[in-house]
Amino acid sequence: MTILQFFQEWRGVLISAPTVAGLTIALRLTGGLQLLEWAALDQFFRWRPPEPTSERIAIVAITEKDIQNAGQWPISDRTLAQLIEKLKQQQPKAIGLDLFRDLPVPPGHQELVNVFASTPNLIGIEKVVGDALGEPVAPPPILKERGQVGAANVVFDQDGKVRRALLSITLKNGDTIETLAAKLALLYLETEGITLEEIEPEYKYGLGDAVFTRLQPQDGSYINVDTGGYQILFNFRNHECRGKLEGTCPVYPTVSMTEVLEDKIPPDWAKNRIVFIGTAAESVKDRIFTPYSNSFFTAPNGVEVNADLTNQILSAALDGRPLIQIWSEPIEWGWIILWSFVGATVGWKAFRIRWKAAGLFLVGGLLTIGSYFAFLAGWWIPLVPPLLALSGSGVAITAYIAYTESEDKQTVMHLLGQHVSPKIAQAIWRDRNQLLKDGQLSGQKLTATVLFTDLKGFTTITENTDPETLMVWLNDYMNVMAETVLNHNGVLDKFIGDAVMAVFGIPIPSTTDAEITQDAIAAVNCAIEMGKNLRSLNQQWQTQGLPTVAMRVGIATGTVVTGSVGSRQRLNYTTIGDSVNVAARLESYDKSLDGGLCRILISEETYQHIHDKFTSQFIGTVQLKGRQQSIKIYQILAG
Repeated sequence: MTILQFFQEWRGVLISAPTVAGLTIALRLTGGLQLLEWAALDQFFRWRPPEPTSERIAIVAITEKDIQNAGQWPISDRTLAQLIEKLKQQQPKAIGLDLFRDLPVPPGHQELVNVFASTPNLIGIEKVVGDALGEPVAPPPILKERGQVGAANVVFDQDGKVRRALLSITLKNGDTIETLAAKLALLYLETEGITLEEIEPEYKYGLGDAVFTRLQPQDGSYINVDTGGYQILFNFRNHECRGKLEGTCPVYPTVSMTEVLEDKIPPDWAKNRIVFIGTAAESVKDRIFTPYSNSFFTAPNGVEVNADLTNQILSAALDGRPLIQIWSEPIEWGWIILWSFVGATVGWKAFRIRWKAAGLFLVGGLLTIGSYFAFLAGWWIPLVPPLLALSGSGVAITAYIAYTESEDKQTVMHLLGQHVSPKIAQAIWRDRNQLLKDGQLSGQKLTATVLFTDLKGFTTITENTDPETLMVWLNDYMNVMAETVLNHNGVLDKFIGDAVMAVFGIPIPSTTDAEITQDAIAAVNCAIEMGKNLRSLNQQWQTQGLPTVAMRVGIATGTVVTGSVGSRQRLNYTTIGDSVNVAARLESYDKSLDGGLCRILISEETYQHIHDKFTSQFIGTVQLKGRQQSIKIYQILAG
């Protein structure tokens, strides 16, 4: 197959697929698909099978009941100091104080300061930069002096959900502040002998079994996103408890502040764990929306989100749990283009609309399943853009096919017009892909039966009849003869003055001997009926005082060539070949040979196909005008 032939066969795919893919990529680059892509990612998170609860992390939650017991919010410094002392006794690896404590909350402020100073594995928080939720908040001064502070900032997507995790923030003065989750994780890993290794400055870091790659503005579905600070993609761990109401099913081992203060927890509950202290009270409204959040009441508390990030860092470094990775932008574009071609190919090859729809639905399902399994392996690959390209190219190719079919149908109807019967027209349209090429009915070499008719004495009639009457008379004759041909599934090739040329066995080739015989029989039956119809016309004309006439018919079976001939402005579908010449010569052979009202002469090839169906007689072996070889001719005796 040549390149030109390949393009001709696949032109619809080669036009529609790149176009749809380009439009999809352009739409994606404008950010028009971000919300849909985030929704698909969220669904993947929710579909993910549950994972075991991490035993490295625990939470002390300050509930509504704890606040009521303490009698105030924020809780006093003394109560907080007592809580931390109780936890210290159980030897946790680190304590994360996920509470803002920039101002004293008497009584017991000095007691809290002393606890801060004597707890090197305690990390407090500060809000480094202001955001839509509020202004910056300073850390506890003693913890700031001792370098025991982590940033409490969270990055939100445009829909208000958290999908990106902040590991550190670089200030204008060049100082870098790690977030609470990152600082606690590094503190824990140091006890395991694991430290941070720089692989590519400010871009890629190694930590145990994990490599953390900094998120870029165009990564994944994000378009020009603010990637200030060191951000990675959040890889939330799924639990059976996700989406449940607060207090009914905690994701991490959780106890209340009161339980700790009243020694109602096991003596080793916090041992070797990272223990977060944070609020779970509804009145504090410390809720953060994640992919698992369907409403405010199912959104986790801020302390749970920090615990999630710490757990993500630890499980990646210690257990090799995958971090979410993304493809480079050129690969994602290639992925979209690939599925656009898949959709166009399905639409191009499937003939019926329901097959196209079923094919696209099936392929779209496979794409979704494949993307989901890639997600389980730690890859966030585009789903919405290739689905859009897949369906878009399928629709585009369907529209293209409909347009080209309309043009092809117009071409066929223009070429054949009223010259074929409805049965043949349906067959032509069915096989149009084989018959049409470059907007024309392509040439075919096939075996057919050709019929020529002519009127006896037509010249005399034209001399003795006024033009207007002649044209009415001739049209009456032509209408009846044309209808007769169509009734016998013949194709009207042309009218030449008073002559009619019809062909049987085109443009759908007759390939078997039985089919060729049927064409020959149809041609002879047509000629016989022409004679009968001419008798009726003569009777009608006689009563109207119009001329009556007889006709001659020549029929020949053999090889012909059919196709459209002419220019783009004017095309005609016609048949040429030796059999056409033979039929014409038979019609005009020896005009003195009597045949009654309709003389029918046939070639030897036609006779071989119909001799047992019609009464005939051998005329002789003759050399027709314009031919060097002699042929046998026969006359049909129609009675």
